[in-house]
Amino acid sequence: MMQLVLGDMPSSGDALPVEVVERKGRGHPDTISDALAEAVSLRLSRHYREHFGTVLHHNVDKVLLVGGASTPAFGGGRLTAPIEVFLSGRATSAFHGKDIPVAELASGACLRWFAEHLPGLDAGRDLRVHTLIRPGSSELVDLFLRPRAGGAWLANDTSIGVGYAPLSRLERAVLAVETRLNAGATKRACPAIGTDVKVLGVRHEDRVAFTVATAMVDRHVADLAAYRAAVSAAATEARTAAAEVLGWEPGVVVNAADDIDRGQIYLTVTGTSAEAGDDGEAGRGNRVNGLITPFRLMTMESVAGKNPVTHVGKLYNLAAALLSEAIVEETDGVLGATCVMVSRIGAPVTEPQLIEVRIQTDGRPQADVLGAVERIAADHLQRIPRLVDDLLDGSLAFDRWPLRGTARIA
Repeated sequence: MMQLVLGDMPSSGDALPVEVVERKGRGHPDTISDALAEAVSLRLSRHYREHFGTVLHHNVDKVLLVGGASTPAFGGGRLTAPIEVFLSGRATSAFHGKDIPVAELASGACLRWFAEHLPGLDAGRDLRVHTLIRPGSSELVDLFLRPRAGGAWLANDTSIGVGYAPLSRLERAVLAVETRLNAGATKRACPAIGTDVKVLGVRHEDRVAFTVATAMVDRHVADLAAYRAAVSAAATEARTAAAEVLGWEPGVVVNAADDIDRGQIYLTVTGTSAEAGDDGEAGRGNRVNGLITPFRLMTMESVAGKNPVTHVGKLYNLAAALLSEAIVEETDGVLGATCVMVSRIGAPVTEPQLIEVRIQTDGRPQADVLGAVERIAADHLQRIPRLVDDLLDGSLAFDRWPLRGTARIA
């Protein structure tokens, strides 16, 4: 039976006097690591379902990206040491007497992701993928395959999922800035702007400032003057994108560590710091809504790479975010909502130990909306087993807001 606790939502988002929001863009090493973990999970899930009629046990949420080495130069440099990706985790490698090519499926998913999202990288020369995925423990595999009461999968962990809605103006502006800088139209207009875009927005009362780090692609930068022009173009695009959300143009600084007069600039061969400047690890970047929000309800639980049928670390973060969004959209008088969902290993995924929902209303008593919130929560719990279908067909993907729509990571 669902245990729902309803409380008052504390001031958050636009109502806070201070707000800090970060997003690591598509080419950031941590975001790449998350994307690879999820790409491997989706590839395995689709293979399992195609060949065995169901998704089998796996959790491939441990990815380490070790940056390479490079010598960027105006007009084009080169990588001198490859980027190395280490895939770790657990996956079913044989079922009903049939072997499953886990290593080939995993490495293929990674190579395909790089080809689609970082085409400036020569994967054959500049990338090494090490697949270290092993079979799962007998206890967890047995739990995964245990008959399910009422058709619901059994939770494979005791975990916490959180979500909230709606996004604040600053949160939406940070998303808009990174989205604009990584948009195809922006790349065509200014191909020097790489995919490794990190955006940090800070608001103190009504004063807003953005710091943007953008890797520049050397083959599209002829000299220091061209670099200055590319940085200026990135700042203009960022200000425009933020202004469309905020209603005014905020302050924007791009590549704040540059000392252009001394030639110390953020120049790369591939458009990502993963080629030399930084390493990456799954779970260290954006949360399920694509943002890092220390002034909001958050969890340290990573989502990417966890199996989409029993791993509540993935399912409950998605469900809590979707539930919060639905409560705000579908309940008259509710202006904001947060949700915490707590699982218990071995219990059906549709039966969490606890759901706490906090809401902000337009002044009407909580008692007036309690029935509607309970109905929405019960409906979303029953939908949890269907999230696997939404993830596999691409209609649902994390690292964006709203969550439903065209997949960005898969």
